[in-house]
Amino acid sequence: MTGLDSAGDPHGVTIGSFVSVSLDPPLVGFLPGTSSKSWQAIAESGSFCVNILAAGQDELCWKFAKEPAAGETSKFAGVDWTASETGSPILPGTTGWIDCAVEVVHEAGDHLFVVGRVHGMSHADDVDDAMVFFRGKVASVNMPTA
Repeated sequence: MTGLDSAGDPHGVTIGSFVSVSLDPPLVGFLPGTSSKSWQAIAESGSFCVNILAAGQDELCWKFAKEPAAGETSKFAGVDWTASETGSPILPGTTGWIDCAVEVVHEAGDHLFVVGRVHGMSHADDVDDAMVFFRGKVASVNMPTA
């Protein structure tokens, strides 16, 4: 999940729980930890983009799951991106993306339940396998064609 802070700098975080909340209006949700510095920075802009990683994008998954590497000030060091309609980063080579504005944030124990209103989305026709995280490892799942 990616977004910008109030200064316009990109931030990203790997999320483990993502859900469709409503079709009308189109709403999605995810659950960042309350101590997530990346989410706190992204929340400043009021928007975010869910980037659905493709098989083989393991490096991006782990890069956004941790703090910046030694000597780097940003998780986006060396990462190309384009801006979505809301300005949030869209990562290249993903199976798709969902661009959202923050609708509401609920406290849920040591996590937050962030609900976003979908403003745009797209999928790649040339990417067959999506990445999943299962039992502590990344794996791929073939996307249905119909």
